[in-house]
Amino acid sequence: MDLLNYSLLTAYVICSILLLLYGLNSHYMIYLFLKNRDLSGSDDRKKEAAYAGRFEDERSLPVVTTQIPLYNEFNVAERIMRGVAAIDYPKQLHEIQVLDDSDDETCALVDRIAAQLIEEGFRVSVFRRKDRIGYKAGALEAGLAVCEGELIGIFDSDFIPPHDFYHRILPHFWADIKCGMVQARWDHLNQAESWLTRAQSLGVDGHFIIEQTARSRGGLFMNFCGTAGVWRRAAIEDSGGWQHDTVTEDLDLSYRAQLRGWGVYYIPSLLAPAELPATYTAYKSQQYRWAKGTMQTARKLLPALWRSPQSFRRKLQATVHLTHYTLHLQMAILALLILPLMLSFSTQIGLYRSMLFLTLLVPAAAGPSIGYFICQYYGRPEDWRRRVVRLPFLLILGFGISLSNARAVVDGLTSNDSTFIRTPKDGERIFKKYVLKRTKLPLFELLFAAYCALTVGILVYIEQYALIPFVVIYSLGFALVGYKSINEARAQAS
Repeated sequence: MDLLNYSLLTAYVICSILLLLYGLNSHYMIYLFLKNRDLSGSDDRKKEAAYAGRFEDERSLPVVTTQIPLYNEFNVAERIMRGVAAIDYPKQLHEIQVLDDSDDETCALVDRIAAQLIEEGFRVSVFRRKDRIGYKAGALEAGLAVCEGELIGIFDSDFIPPHDFYHRILPHFWADIKCGMVQARWDHLNQAESWLTRAQSLGVDGHFIIEQTARSRGGLFMNFCGTAGVWRRAAIEDSGGWQHDTVTEDLDLSYRAQLRGWGVYYIPSLLAPAELPATYTAYKSQQYRWAKGTMQTARKLLPALWRSPQSFRRKLQATVHLTHYTLHLQMAILALLILPLMLSFSTQIGLYRSMLFLTLLVPAAAGPSIGYFICQYYGRPEDWRRRVVRLPFLLILGFGISLSNARAVVDGLTSNDSTFIRTPKDGERIFKKYVLKRTKLPLFELLFAAYCALTVGILVYIEQYALIPFVVIYSLGFALVGYKSINEARAQAS
């Protein structure tokens, strides 16, 4: 029994130390952001202004292709097609390629809108495959083989492209022949819809305002986020093309391109608004795919990364970037271990926690929260005070999805399955309801909530108060996510 207890204690300490290290790294990201921030876009616009004259002479402009990958997106297919057509770029030089893998009434809608746009003088083609091999990556790969553009823009169906998208992006390719990809910043269409979307908007801002800016401007590896970006065709082909052995083909290609010497660039002042998942089930599905695919990409590319001639700093930060979803696995393990360890080592654990909390854990744990605060202060100065009020809910939500994401991490580390589970989009009006597959995970989330509530009660009884706020957040998070997921499943079934 002593061996088991000390093994659990070792696992607990390891998870705590890993959480500490990832938390400390968030302070480094904040430092890089504050050092290199230019959210107003003044530096970018100077570069763009230097090439503004090219847009006055169509003969100096390249053919660009905008790819729109679709799969059963009846609610938003028309909006994205018309949104891409509205981008300010010469019609004869802008090839709009709809990669339609749908097998429902979306096909008829796409054909009708494409015909209307063609009548209006737009270059629109609808590309359909006989099968869905490779899912989104397979569609992008197949479309690339038949499109004409030397620059390839990509927009998922839940986005609305900014009107000046190519005017803002193309100068960065012209300024650097080794620039392989340029990424725009995600904004939000439906953040006011619910507390869930409000919390998500804060989390997405943390990534796109702090992390992407820090990585791009700080000389670190940065990732294409699957949409609202433009690739140089030569960079895709030189890097091995779109591959579908992971479910995050965007992250995979980004890293392969940078390992081949291609640069990636980020424009934080170029906003592309998109829908946030409106249900807990859809949000968990999206996060599960990202967590699983990130771990698959880490398995695939970390060995090559560490063999490459990159600097140690770039290698280390890339490793942190590709493994950051393991935080959720560590969080889930800690939720399980607190109770048995407090019953076995209450005095030792109490001393360990008090020392670590005071010296390292509290500052490290505060790192992400400080980052969210800073991203709102600098990125949303008009109403940052109202937005940061959402932070407690985001923390509860983050703890609540840790069990689902922990499962995704394990799946990504152990499985080569690359089945792509999309996140349904609603658009301004829901014409068709798409239902996600039901799972038993919400029941386990409710069981975890009850287990954490029991842990709180025992901690009170044995007078170990330091951990109580930490475990209360676990219990609230698991209860919220599990309860909401079950209610959504019942509503879909009725």
